[in-house]
Amino acid sequence: MRRATILPMKATLLLAALIAAPAFAQTPPASIDQLFIPAPWWMKDPVIAAMGHVRTEVPANRARFAARFSVVEKTAAAATTAATAKAKELDAALAALGKDRVRLTTSLSTRPLYDQYRQKDGTLVENQRADMIESYEVTAVLSVEVRDADVLERAYRLAVAARPSAIDTPSFNLEPENGLKTWLYEAAIKDAARRARLATAAAGSRLGGVKVIDPSGGVCQTQMLAGWPSYAGESSATDVQVSGSMARYADAAPTMMSAPAPPPPPGLEKLASDVQVTLQPPLYPLTAQACVIYGLLPPG
Repeated sequence: MRRATILPMKATLLLAALIAAPAFAQTPPASIDQLFIPAPWWMKDPVIAAMGHVRTEVPANRARFAARFSVVEKTAAAATTAATAKAKELDAALAALGKDRVRLTTSLSTRPLYDQYRQKDGTLVENQRADMIESYEVTAVLSVEVRDADVLERAYRLAVAARPSAIDTPSFNLEPENGLKTWLYEAAIKDAARRARLATAAAGSRLGGVKVIDPSGGVCQTQMLAGWPSYAGESSATDVQVSGSMARYADAAPTMMSAPAPPPPPGLEKLASDVQVTLQPPLYPLTAQACVIYGLLPPG
């Protein structure tokens, strides 16, 4: 008579998991150095993978600089009042340009100035003690972000006319708008179609229907015979010119405002008219790529 074997509960659960594992486990399509890998569905028939890669240049649509007003007074309160008073006129003039065009941030920094004396050998000694403070230097920093290139030179002239203690050289950057990004992606798709047509014509074949459109371009870069993930180098970009509804990007930085800026306060307006500055936003390169896979038809 055979005895029945009773497995512990943990062993029973482990055995069930091992039996069920093949049904639920998902293995990756391949690994590096694997000789054979399963082909994706779109490679069952002859195909051509075309990588669209485009490049254009767009002027910067953001500019930043800061104007600093420093004042030294016996007390920190007096220095703060004097420094903010100096920055007030410029702040009002720039704010009048419109908050959608110019964004302003004011900050204050306070530095104590200590009693100093020289020793017999000429060494300068500074008494850095709280009871030896002679005066305070307060600097009002007016940070300016210009979001409309049409008022950039005007804003900078006003800052110079305000006679700050120091003023920064403007720095530029580009924040592409959604419309420009969409246009550039569309150009990449068209570039992929153009390359596919040229390749099939040169090979004596005919272009079939679209099988895959990959905005990331990763499908075109995958080396099917090397295993996942292995990628080829990028193809050279095709230069495209911004045109049509996107033409405004080629001439000036994008702006959300169309009405002219209001005049600044009369005091600074006259002084600013005598300041001659030229600030032309630099051009920034933008690229986009897209992969389009077409079927191939036999020569006909």
